[in-house]
Amino acid sequence: KMTLLLAMVTLISAFGSSFQYGYNVSVINSPAPHMQAFYNLTYLERNGKAMDSNFQTLLWSLTVSMFPLGGFFGSLMVGPLVNKCGRKGTLLINNSFSIIAAILMGTSEVAKTFEVIILSRVIMGIYAGLASNVVPMFLGEMSPRNLRGAVGVVPQLFITIGILVAQILGLNSILGNAKGWPVLLGLTGIPSLIQLLILPFFPESPRYLLIQKGNEEQARQALQKLRGWDDVDDEIEEMRQEDRSEKEEGQISVLSLFTSRGMRWQLISIIVMMMGQQLSGINAVFYYADRIFLSAGVDKNSVQYVTVSIGAINVVMTLLAVFIVESLGRRILLLAGFGMCCVSCAVLTLALNLQTTLSWMSYISIVCVIIYIIGHATGASPIPFVMITEMFLQSSRPAAFMVGGSVHWLCNFTVGLVFLYMEAGLGAYSFLIFCAVCLATIIYIFIVVPETKNKTFMEINRIMAKRNKVELQSKKEELKDFKTVPGQQAGKSEFSQSEL
Repeated sequence: KMTLLLAMVTLISAFGSSFQYGYNVSVINSPAPHMQAFYNLTYLERNGKAMDSNFQTLLWSLTVSMFPLGGFFGSLMVGPLVNKCGRKGTLLINNSFSIIAAILMGTSEVAKTFEVIILSRVIMGIYAGLASNVVPMFLGEMSPRNLRGAVGVVPQLFITIGILVAQILGLNSILGNAKGWPVLLGLTGIPSLIQLLILPFFPESPRYLLIQKGNEEQARQALQKLRGWDDVDDEIEEMRQEDRSEKEEGQISVLSLFTSRGMRWQLISIIVMMMGQQLSGINAVFYYADRIFLSAGVDKNSVQYVTVSIGAINVVMTLLAVFIVESLGRRILLLAGFGMCCVSCAVLTLALNLQTTLSWMSYISIVCVIIYIIGHATGASPIPFVMITEMFLQSSRPAAFMVGGSVHWLCNFTVGLVFLYMEAGLGAYSFLIFCAVCLATIIYIFIVVPETKNKTFMEINRIMAKRNKVELQSKKEELKDFKTVPGQQAGKSEFSQSEL
C-alpha cells in the first residue's frame, strides 16, 4: 500500500528536482523576444554598435542548446555521485547547482550580462541531467513492486507540471514581459530550497543501504518506515539474494556494461527506448504547435493560451499514466504510446501538406497534435525511465542510468540543433522521419522488451538472462550450497530454487 511517508518522499523529490527540469525546458520560450532585446541592448551599450543578426542567432541557439548539453554532463556524473553519496545525498548536493543558477539568472539584467544566462543554462542542465536520472532511481528503489510503476511515473508527471507552470507564468500578462523575465528565470531556485530543507528528514534508499553500504539494520529501519509495518523480512531477503548474485561483479562501470554479455539486451533496450523517446519528435511538435494553431485560424494573441492548454493536456495524460501503469503494464503503454505518436506523425504530414487546398485539414492537424501528446505523455515519455530502474540490478543500475541519461540528453540536444535545418529543407515532411523512428521503436519493443509489472528485480533479471543466453551466477552457487550444507542452509536453497 501507499504509505504517507512514501507519498511524501515521492512528492518532495519529484517537486524539488523533476519539476525544475520541466520548468527550465520551456521557461525561455515565452520571454524569448524580451531576452533577445536585452542581449541586443547590452551589446550596444558595450560596443557602441548593434549586434549582427547572425551573432544574435548564435547567442540564442547557445542559450537554448546549452541546457541539454549540460544535461548530458549531468548524466555522466550520476554513477560516481550515487555510489559515493547515496541517492538522497546526490539529490541534496544537486540543489546547489539549481540555487546558484537561479541567483545568476535572476540578477543577470541588473548586472547587464547575457553571458551569465548562457552559463546558468549549462549549470541548470547539469542539475536537470542529475535530477532526471537520480529521482527515478531513488523512487524505484524505495517503492514496493506493486507500486513501482506508478511511483516511477510521478517524476515525469512533475516534469509536465513544470512545463505547464513555466508556460502559465510566461504569459505576457504575468512574467513573460520586459520587466518580468529575470524573475521568471530566477524562480527555479525555490523548489530546490524547499527540497533542501525537507528531504534530509526522509530515509535513504533501503537497497543502497543494504547492498552498497552493507548496513542491514539501517536498511531494515528505512523499509519499516516506508512500508508502515515491521515485517519486512521478505524484501530484505530479496535484497540479500540480489546482493549475493552480484557479489562476484562488484560495482559495474559503463565500460563493463557495454562488454558484459549478461546485460546485452537490457542495454540495447534502454538505448532504443531513450532514442525513441527523444527522436520521436516531441520537441518538434511543441515547436510546431503555435504555427499549426495559427494556420487553423486561432488569433495571434490567443496562441500562447493554446500552448498552455497543450501543456495542460500533457499533465492530465501523464497523471492518467500514474493510475493505469500498474493495471495495464509497461509494455502496453509503450506500444500504445509510440503507436499513437507514429500514426499522428503520418497523418500530420498529410494534413500540413493539404491544408492550403482543404481548409478543414488544419483542424485535423490540431487533432493530430493532441493525439500525439496523449501518446507521448502516457507511454513514450514516462515509461523508459521506469524500465531502466526495473531492468537492471543494484550494481549495474547507476551505470545504466548514465548510459540512458546520456542518450536522452544527446538526442534532445541533436533534435534541438538539427530540427530547424530539417524543417527548412523538408518542411512538413520532417514528421515522416519521426514517424519512422516511432515505428522502429514499436517493432523493437514488441520483439524484445518483456512485461516487468509486479515482478521482483531478480525475476526480471532471470527473464533477461534467458534472452542473453547466460546462466545466472546465483543458480550455480545455490546448487552448490544445496549439496554441501545440510539443515537450515539447504532449506534456504530450496526456497531460492523454487523461486528460480
